[in-house]
Amino acid sequence: MDNKIVVEEFHKSYETEVIDLILPIQQKEYHISITKEDQPDLQQISSFYQTGKGNFWVALYNNRVVGSISLLDIGEDNVALRKMFVHRDFRGSHYKTAHLLLQQALNWAKSHSTLAIYLGTTPEFKAAHRFYEKNGFKKIERQNLPSNFPVMEVDKLFYQYEF
Repeated sequence: MDNKIVVEEFHKSYETEVIDLILPIQQKEYHISITKEDQPDLQQISSFYQTGKGNFWVALYNNRVVGSISLLDIGEDNVALRKMFVHRDFRGSHYKTAHLLLQQALNWAKSHSTLAIYLGTTPEFKAAHRFYEKNGFKKIERQNLPSNFPVMEVDKLFYQYEF
């Protein structure tokens, strides 16, 4: 057994594990009333995220999905950071799962000549806000988002990372 986190590009074989990771975090931890059916992108990850400057990655621990992150190509050399989730047991400085996932996304975006990464989040995700700010994301007002940024209903705070 290898006790380290490995970040890999998403493959269809991870689909069920990705859904099983994300839904309980949304529903049970953050009490967001959202279902799998509300997120059709989760059943179309390859065609939805892995196009243009976009991609989707999973964090694996002993070949089990424990984290996810994606970049959605929104045009004009910009991407939206989406679906960043880490299983509660793999958060924090011991595994550095979130850091590894974000580094993968930042490296990918930079190597694909992306100008900026944008993200929307909910006010409740306080730890996520600190994490993004610590990693170079700047809070911006909603009106400063690109016009093609896909604002989710729960998104009330917005961030930008410029290259």
